[in-house]
Amino acid sequence: MKKRIILAFIILIFGFGVAFFVFKTELKLNKNFETQKAFFKKFPFRLGLDLSGGSHLIYKADIGAVPSSEVGSSMNALRDVIERRINLFGVSEPVVQVERGGLISGGGEKLIVDLPGVTDIKKAIEMIGQTPILEFKTEAPQDAPQNATVDKNGKVTLDVSSQFISTELTGRYLQKATLEFDQNTREPKVSLQFNNTGTKLFAQITKDNIGKMVAIYLDGAPVSTPVVREEIPNGQAVISGNFTPNEAKLLVGRLNSGALPVPITLLSTQTIGATLGESAVKAGVKAAIIGFLLVALFLIFWYRLPGLIAVLALFFYTAILLAIFKLLPVTLTAAGIGGFIISLGMAVDANVLIFERMKEEIRKGNNIDDGIHNGFKRAWTSVRDSNTSSIITSIILFWLGTPLIKGFALTFGLGVLVSMFSAITVSRIFLFALGINKSNRFTRFLFSSGFSSIQNIKNNQ
Repeated sequence: MKKRIILAFIILIFGFGVAFFVFKTELKLNKNFETQKAFFKKFPFRLGLDLSGGSHLIYKADIGAVPSSEVGSSMNALRDVIERRINLFGVSEPVVQVERGGLISGGGEKLIVDLPGVTDIKKAIEMIGQTPILEFKTEAPQDAPQNATVDKNGKVTLDVSSQFISTELTGRYLQKATLEFDQNTREPKVSLQFNNTGTKLFAQITKDNIGKMVAIYLDGAPVSTPVVREEIPNGQAVISGNFTPNEAKLLVGRLNSGALPVPITLLSTQTIGATLGESAVKAGVKAAIIGFLLVALFLIFWYRLPGLIAVLALFFYTAILLAIFKLLPVTLTAAGIGGFIISLGMAVDANVLIFERMKEEIRKGNNIDDGIHNGFKRAWTSVRDSNTSSIITSIILFWLGTPLIKGFALTFGLGVLVSMFSAITVSRIFLFALGINKSNRFTRFLFSSGFSSIQNIKNNQ
């Protein structure tokens, strides 16, 4: 019995500690936020574009070298790369869309990027521009025209870029990049591994250009021009040059985050405000608080002592989930907040199932302790199956959905996991810690529900 009380006390202290963390780290909750220590300022809620506004960027893609049949796949690959790159900078749930060329759009393929919470346009541009463009080029034919420039002194300078022609092999087919060191010179180099399609293209390029140079371009500039000695069928290439270890490491990180399959040019930028507005956000928060209080009153009124325990577990659930949102961090959009509220409802549903099973066991003549134990045992399969199906659904939505749908799926999935823990574990520990074992008229009233038990007590009197 003492162990149960101590465990319940520890959980209670932990829950209040988590709630204190949420309070101290949120500007809108803590009036003295600006005077807090730097640690607490690191974990504010991250709001989505519809709640906080952000940056709106429009890029034009250069698809001149892309076959018409591959324009669609190249633009989709570009969208995925940009989205992955932005996420690495901590901007969750970016909205990255492809606008197809046409008369209405003005022609050309465009990429539209919305960055929630990023109001610094310069910073937003840097996030996109730091992704390298990786290209592989082969030697141009000897009879190909060469570009040259003549300075005022009459010195002729050949354009090196005209010596090479583009191939289909680009960063679109890059699988991963790794940092290596030359065994003889100990100079850093970057090893590239292509996917299946890239492996076939690279094998064909090396086969057709034995004894010739194959130039590797990054951001339009040649960084390595090795001579092909033999066909390379394994899809591995090496970028070597005058790299420092830090430069090579940075390049590896940039390539792994995504090399742009096609060049892009910035057309326009705009800082946009929140689509919902601050008033709508406040109204939503107010509605959520009122809803929580009404649910709490219903649980206490209808289920009495177990209902009070359920409210305490819901408080624990809310504090834990909000702390998780801050620590991961999770970008909260209107859809994400909706997922959180739905998971709260599922936590209540789990408690209702458990309490109804408890009531049935007590009606059979079991004492309170056995009724609690058997009630949780009987309700577990229903709670497990319903929550498991919800978690599977959230995984599918997160895996296949758009960024906005992913936000809903993430908050909903996390909420279901935490709610199942709070309903099964926290409520159980608190109920057992009460130490109520004797079954009498008063205890039966505390563990009954609705109006029927009140009427029974009146009849017995």
